[in-house]
Amino acid sequence: MKYNLHTHTVRCFHAQGSDEEYVLAAIKSGYKELGFSDHCPYIFPDEYVSHMRMAPDSAEDYVSSIRYLGEKYRSDIDIKVGFEMEWYPALIEKQREFLKTLDIDYLILGQHFTENEYEEASIYVGSKTFSNKVIDKYISQLLDGAKSGLFTYVCHPDVINYIGAKRIYDKKIGDMLTELKALDLPIEYNFLGYSENRWYPNDRFWRLAKEVGNDVVIGMDAHEPELLKADDLRNKMIAHLTDDLGITPLEKVKIIKPKF
Repeated sequence: MKYNLHTHTVRCFHAQGSDEEYVLAAIKSGYKELGFSDHCPYIFPDEYVSHMRMAPDSAEDYVSSIRYLGEKYRSDIDIKVGFEMEWYPALIEKQREFLKTLDIDYLILGQHFTENEYEEASIYVGSKTFSNKVIDKYISQLLDGAKSGLFTYVCHPDVINYIGAKRIYDKKIGDMLTELKALDLPIEYNFLGYSENRWYPNDRFWRLAKEVGNDVVIGMDAHEPELLKADDLRNKMIAHLTDDLGITPLEKVKIIKPKF
């Protein structure tokens, strides 16, 4: 089944296109299931404003819009609504209370920062680093989120841009993948990164995932509707994943309804 649970909207300030344009693009391209998972609003301290995620007061409109489209196009496609969310330990209790008020289907775990985003010590994990402390913090924070039971899968788990010793990377990432497999939590092969030739998806990471035997999902990470229509490139990516890396992605994702 052709599916995608990783779709953004203009509310995150770095995507484009209307909600309905994403739905129409997915239908045209033969998707049977489309999940919206825009960057989750967080209840930050008053002085901090994030410019890469929707504001909390946009959340109800977001959910209402996606639910409306789900009803409008229910004969053509199954539409879900959720969020891509980091695990910020200092804020998680307030976050749970906030998310309780919203009618969402799922969360995916996307850890872009260490610590808590608004803190001076926080580090964007896509920045190149030799630091073992940074990769250790990324892994421990991601695994804390994974163990919470809130998430359906981990998106772009190879976003950590560690350029230190290969043996250290292999050991640390291998242990992380082993824990994710024990938790039965799938990991995402990310189309946006592939399409833009970013540092991820990282073949070294995915060869380790093949050895461990993690379940793998395809996530388009669509920030514009046209990305959902890029079938030739998507097929090329899947061929690389299956033929070159020996990984067969899941045909269906089991959606986990978060319990707050």
